Amino acid sequence: MKKIILVLTLALLAVVVTACGGSDEKASGDEKNLVIGVSAGDRTWPEIKKIAEKEGINIELKEFSDYVLPNRALADGDLDANAFQTIAYFDDFIKENKLDLEPLASTVIAPMGIYSNKVKDIKDIKNGATIAVPDDSTNYGRALQLLQEAGLIKLVDDFDGKGSPDAVKENPKKLDIKPMVAGQIPRALDDVDAAAINNGVAVEAKLDPLNDAIFLESDTAKPYINIIAVRKGDTKREALQKIVKIYHSDEMKQFIEKTYKGSSIPAFIPLDELAKYKETWSKN
Repeated sequence: MKKIILVLTLALLAVVVTACGGSDEKASGDEKNLVIGVSAGDRTWPEIKKIAEKEGINIELKEFSDYVLPNRALADGDLDANAFQTIAYFDDFIKENKLDLEPLASTVIAPMGIYSNKVKDIKDIKNGATIAVPDDSTNYGRALQLLQEAGLIKLVDDFDGKGSPDAVKENPKKLDIKPMVAGQIPRALDDVDAAAINNGVAVEAKLDPLNDAIFLESDTAKPYINIIAVRKGDTKREALQKIVKIYHSDEMKQFIEKTYKGSSIPAFIPLDELAKYKETWSKN
């Protein structure tokens, strides 16, 4: 009887040890296979995927057409990383949703543009025109700054970067600024006079930011640098660091410049410098 109990005890201990070992292995991450969430229509990541394969890393790309699901999927463990958002949006989203995520690396600046099916020049925007803007607070705020840069409105002096009707100090043309889900805005171009559209959304909708936008963001894009995001504690993972090295390579810089022709600009800066962009944005 004692022998049976001893055997059962040893078997139980073996199961526990095996389970613990499996848990540690999972926590350390799979360094050969990565799942990365990207914007639908992204042309950069398929190229990174090809280069990573040569280094023994298999990347599965999951495309998203909205700005909510990629961060939730990352927090839930369905992704190893995502690359679709600005640092400003990221900070706002994880704070509001209490997610344990952090930036891994900077990627590009993708200028937001104003598009229209009704006018060819920003100066032709009429009094009372309806302007669609993204409805999340960060991109709403970015769109308002873009409208200010275009000379259409003036924002309050203490503007904090977050969009709301109260942020508009002067609206001489009495524009009807209409917040909408970002991904739906291109389909609404026939129903509005103009729209502020994020670069990734525009490209997915077959719009060419450099040629189709009637006004394109300039220096105000700096606080909206894009990032690769990961779960907290994953920034030192070997496979992810290799991906950053590939992304920040001269080869990828040339690929982005050649592919996007200025509509997406490489912005490979250290994370400590990225903090300065965050600081600038928070003081806007």
